[in-house]
Amino acid sequence: MLFDSTVRKELARSFGATLVVLLTIVLTMMLIRTLGLAANGVVSPQDVVLVLGYTGLGNLPTILALSLFVAIVVSLGRMYRDSEMAIWFASGVGLSRFVRPVLRTAWPVLAVIAALVLIAWPWSNRQGQELRQRYEQRSDAMRATPGQFQSSADGRRVFFVEKEGDDSTGGGRNVFILTDQPQRETIASSRSGHLMVEGDSRYLTLDVGHMQQTDRASGEHTHVVFEKYRVRTGESTAAGRADPPPKNLDTDELLRRGGARNLGELVWRLGLVLGAGNLMVIGLGLAATNPRRASNWNLVFAMLAFLIYYNLLNLSQAWVSNGRMSITTALLGLHGLAFVAGWVLLWWRDHANVIHPLDWVRQRLGLPARALASGS
Repeated sequence: MLFDSTVRKELARSFGATLVVLLTIVLTMMLIRTLGLAANGVVSPQDVVLVLGYTGLGNLPTILALSLFVAIVVSLGRMYRDSEMAIWFASGVGLSRFVRPVLRTAWPVLAVIAALVLIAWPWSNRQGQELRQRYEQRSDAMRATPGQFQSSADGRRVFFVEKEGDDSTGGGRNVFILTDQPQRETIASSRSGHLMVEGDSRYLTLDVGHMQQTDRASGEHTHVVFEKYRVRTGESTAAGRADPPPKNLDTDELLRRGGARNLGELVWRLGLVLGAGNLMVIGLGLAATNPRRASNWNLVFAMLAFLIYYNLLNLSQAWVSNGRMSITTALLGLHGLAFVAGWVLLWWRDHANVIHPLDWVRQRLGLPARALASGS
């Protein structure tokens, strides 16, 4: 049908353009943030692209939902301004008739949003956390970049290696280590050092060198010449295998484990899917505009509605996580009311194009609309 194909083509073009613009803006902001994390030593510089990909994949459902919402408002708003909607209304096509072509265009996007939220979201969070943990739990000696001062994972040691050694044992030349402890401060230097692995622990062994110790309580200084000095640099990985956060759990795992925090995460994931569907209906109602007006505020109201909706979604997640609200109340209370509000707005806009809503009420009450209109 000409009507369906016209609306679907218009919506598809607007959705594609909006998605490209939003992805460019969001990925640029994420890249700047990821580069900042790499500069601060939170993630490895070699893993910047991976971290950016995992972060972008986690935020893609929200970007898709926003792109679809903006595309609906922009496409129908243009049709209102160009008087195309007036032609369709004069042909007997109401605003509710637009639900079918919009839904046929939007359902693949909604399916992708559901797959990303329920499957890809926890996977990307796990992969990103593993990259950070692997970088944080690496050996303290591996943190020492030749020619630069680097601190250990707990911040109590400062390493300096002038240059790397010629062997493959993780050695280095002209090694300097400052250890800051509550009781004493130790400064050790050596011409060479290398890594040793014993069990689950790693040790940095310094060859012939000097060590200065300062007792903080008495102020006594001690100078020691050593042949071998060993410092434990390995970090235990057992702590990283503790109970994972809810955002890293699969959706079926959230249901099996239960608990307030897990149910709060489940409310947020299901809410993204339900919110994308509700915004599609709300966008149809908010797209209406008066072509005779120079200003167009429908897109501003649409963005305001999107921000309010998603802030309420985060608020419902927090309430469920704190035990202040049940999962049923959160889903039905927020998304049920949004669903009803969207269809009421659509009905009101639809009848406003055919017959004024007040006249419709007067007809239902059996009152003459023309007489009341002239009297008022």
